[in-house]
This record gives sequence, structure tokens and C-alpha cells, in this order.
Amino acid sequence: MAFTLELRREDFGEAERTVCTGGEWTVTARRYRTGVESLTLRNSRGHLEVLPFLGQIIWDAVFDGESLRMSSMFEEPRKVSQIVETYGCFAFHSGLLAAGCPSPEDTHPLHGEFACADMDSAELVLDEDSLTIRSTREHVMGFGDHYRAVPAVTMRAGSALFDIDLEVTNLSSYAPMPLQYMCHLNYRFLPGATMTQEIPEGGFRLRESIPAHVTPTPHWERLNERLRSGDIDADSLVDAEDFDPEIVFFADDLPTGDGPLTFRMRSSEDFEFLTRFDPALLPTATRWILSNPDQQVAAFVLPATSRPEGRLAAQRSGTLIDLPAGHSAKYSVTTGLVASHEKENS
Repeated sequence: MAFTLELRREDFGEAERTVCTGGEWTVTARRYRTGVESLTLRNSRGHLEVLPFLGQIIWDAVFDGESLRMSSMFEEPRKVSQIVETYGCFAFHSGLLAAGCPSPEDTHPLHGEFACADMDSAELVLDEDSLTIRSTREHVMGFGDHYRAVPAVTMRAGSALFDIDLEVTNLSSYAPMPLQYMCHLNYRFLPGATMTQEIPEGGFRLRESIPAHVTPTPHWERLNERLRSGDIDADSLVDAEDFDPEIVFFADDLPTGDGPLTFRMRSSEDFEFLTRFDPALLPTATRWILSNPDQQVAAFVLPATSRPEGRLAAQRSGTLIDLPAGHSAKYSVTTGLVASHEKENS
């Protein structure tokens, strides 16, 4: 039988407090000096640090002693309205009315309005072999869109894999709402790592557009040319230590029909990072790599409904979703760490 515990903002203080414990589960709560509430969920393999009232961002992820999170300039999360102002997290929800990098003609913030949205409520659900944190936000704007979003993260006993879910419901009585979504997984840069994926060879293609936050340099242009020519292996991080500004690849129209697709990144015989999702619901994959002295990230796959190039680009390409009034959309991504002895079953 599942046990549900409501999380209240006043339960988060400067001193870390145990919220519940039992079996292999321990959940602790605290509040950063920046005012951000933080909940840490631990099982026998490691922990996730989730920000239940700030977009349900996953701030940190550590399993089997290995950090999954990108390195950045941010030592702690900040209570802000745009994700770029607290860009040190492991994962966030990009969307929902718009997603990705806005073009000069777009009016939405980088990665949309939901990434750092203030949640209305949050709860813990403890079952026999799983632990879920679920948050809820109702977005309503006069003369605008009205929706309810329910992000959730689920850990399982004895596992370093976890689920990131999102359900969004259009609460309008008559009007469709635009929907664009990306599960933005900011994985740690593993020097020399190899990336593999269950899509045809050459499925990832180098981004040709240049977003506003990228300033090309001669070195960056040479890197792009070497990637196009095959001089640098696009599925390897061997020559990626100076990918600055970012290098981005897109894979569109992912193959469907055989169930979920699995993407992996590995640089050690001891473990690999894994992400799995249904391409029928998330038909576009993005790979984002950046390495400089301030930030290092190897987002080997970012599952999405469209390319992260802003709402107008999605509208032009036909990938912007019109969610009918009263209808819901559900997305689920499984991700995390797989140890060497688990690989046969992953």
C-alpha cells in the first residue's frame, strides 16, 4: 500500500531534517541560503537532490559514488525565473508553451516558462519498492493559456536508474494550447567517453543554425568543419575537451515501432550512463556538448517533441503540438547509471 506525505514549504529549514526513513529509503529536507527548498532522496545506490517547488529541477544525482551532473559555476541553486540564472543542475523540464533557444523573433525565455516555475504543491509517495516525488503547478494567464503540469521523479529500491515524468493538461474550456517539451539531462563530461544509440548510423546531424547565445570563433568553426568531414568522431569525447562554444547535434524523426530507444555513454568498464524513452512521444533527440574551464557537460541525448530552436521554428517545421482543450499529454524518460554487472539486463 502506498503512503503519501504532503510537503510544506515551512518544513524546509536551514538545518537538514529527516522527512522519512524506512528500509533502504531516507529522505531529508533543507533550505538553501538562497531560499530554495531541497529534498534529497536516498536508496542503497545513491541519491537524487530534487527542488520540489522550483520547476521540480533535479539539482544533483550521485550513484555508486559517481556524480552524474555537469560541472558549472553554480555552487547552489537560485530562486530565479530563467534557467540560465541557475544553470548547474542535473536535469530540468524545458517548455511547456515554448522550449529551447528563442530566435530574435520569439518572445519566450530560454527553455520556456516552466523550467523555473514556482510549484503550487508537492508530495512524496512511498510504495513497497519505489519512492516518488510529485509536484503540481497550475499555469493560468488572463487572455492566455491555462494548463496544469505534474512533474514527477521515481526511484526504485536497489537501482541507480530512475524515471522522470511529466503530465500536462490543457485546462481551457475551448482553446488548444501550444506544447513544446524537452527533458533536459545535463550529464557529466566523461573524458574519452564513447556514445552509442539505437538509431541508424549518421542519425545525429550537426546543428547548422547559430543561436543568439553562441558567438562563433575561428577555432569553433574549424571544429565544426572537422566534425562534418569525419575528422572528429561525433560519437566520441576523445577530441571534445575544447568544444567551446557548444557543439550540438540533432536527430529528427526517430525510428518507432520497436518500443523505447536506449542511448548510452561510457568511458569505463565499471559503469555507463543510460537514457531510454519512447520515440513515438519524444521523436527528436539533441546532443549537447560543452567543455571549458567554467562548465563541462556531455548531454549525450536530450529527448524532446521538437528541436530546441524556439517556438516559431517548431511551428514552421510542423513539430509544435496543439494540445486540444481538456486533453493531456504524458512523457516519461528513464535515465541514470548502470554498473558493469547490470549491463546484460539494461
